[in-house]
Amino acid sequence: MDREQSVQHFLDLLKKSRRGNFKIYIGMIAGVGKSYRMLSDAHQLLESGIDVKIGYIETHGRVETEALVEGLPIIPRRKIFYKGKEIEEMDLQSILSIHPEVVIVDELAHTNVEGSKNEKRWQDVMDILDAGISVITAVNIQHIEGLNEMVQDVVGIEVKERIPDIVLEQADEVVNIDLTADELLARLKAGKIYKPDKIQTALNNFFKAEHILQLRELALKEVALRVEKKVENTIPENLGVRHERFMACISSNEKTPRKIIRKVARLATRYNSKFFVLYVQTPRESSDRIPLASQRHLLNHFKLATELGGEIIQVQSPHITDAIVQACKEKQISTLCIGRPALKYPSAILAMVHYRNMLEELAQLGIDLIILA
Repeated sequence: MDREQSVQHFLDLLKKSRRGNFKIYIGMIAGVGKSYRMLSDAHQLLESGIDVKIGYIETHGRVETEALVEGLPIIPRRKIFYKGKEIEEMDLQSILSIHPEVVIVDELAHTNVEGSKNEKRWQDVMDILDAGISVITAVNIQHIEGLNEMVQDVVGIEVKERIPDIVLEQADEVVNIDLTADELLARLKAGKIYKPDKIQTALNNFFKAEHILQLRELALKEVALRVEKKVENTIPENLGVRHERFMACISSNEKTPRKIIRKVARLATRYNSKFFVLYVQTPRESSDRIPLASQRHLLNHFKLATELGGEIIQVQSPHITDAIVQACKEKQISTLCIGRPALKYPSAILAMVHYRNMLEELAQLGIDLIILA
């Protein structure tokens, strides 16, 4: 390590040591008590002499939650006029200037109004942590990027506001706020979650009993996974165990690559390892020939992979399968994840030959293959 690298390494360690602590409450659905729990924490910290302030809280008009706001110091929200309306946003600059020891930040997946310093609230939270301020925050399971397709399969709705899994990776604590389906439905019907005119709509959508059970299972598994990963991080690496390394092979199609990327990201999280995303650019998709739509899809895929903590590899080759095998060798991949091959006549026979050769080479290298439908 040269002198410049050594200094940078020391600065990175120094910055990390000065970073604030990060606690995330995860819930299976709205109304389980995440905001209530954060405010309860704030009261306990205040009583212990800790300088804690509310950076942003959303009570949704819930009486029990609003009662807990009383007595807690609040950093006023920033008021913005946007498209003819007055909007209130968390005031990031005021939080950084006031610099409390701990700040409460609700609605982690929130998208900031145009013109804000950061596009997303989770990015504001990263700035706050980097400034040495500890953060307690909350998010529902449906807003986690890596679980997007699973949630969509459960409730039939694509949740637009999401946080990348890498945010959870940086948390010092991830805590699940759990209720049984019966307890949650009783709270909903008693008007403790939504106003009376919204209760039936909620019962017909997210708050169906079968949806609650499945979302609860996802939340419990997610938190268990984060705890397990934190335990594994304390275990020495050199124990003679095979270290998993995953690779997603993607195309410029719109939807399938996103599923593959999320699948590999979840596998990498499960095995506490890194993952790669490979795109092989053939002459047909060279920079001067690729359609604008395909180019846009690729950029979105790369952005998703980066947000989930993956490393992107781009290679140019007329032979996709050869390039895949070569990349697997170079990165010492243990598991490759691809979409179902699109075999079209009359090129199907030649494609099958290349595909079979790739399978044989992967087998010889001891690389597992996952094919997504």
